[in-house]
Amino acid sequence: MFDLGWQKSSFSEGGAANCVEVATDPRTRPHLRESATPATVIATTPAALHALLGGIKREAFGRAARRVG
Repeated sequence: MFDLGWQKSSFSEGGAANCVEVATDPRTRPHLRESATPATVIATTPAALHALLGGIKREAFGRAARRVG
């Protein structure tokens, strides 16, 4: 696996270990992980990640999907 540079969500709490992180490999494939379980990584496509983020913003998955904290 590539050495990925992970970025925490802007909604993350300071040093809390309960956030979503995203990284891109050299082929520009997005990867997602939960900081509490960093060994579990999901690789996806840019289009699928874009659709997921759009659905979250539209609250297509319910309000709980947008809850912070």
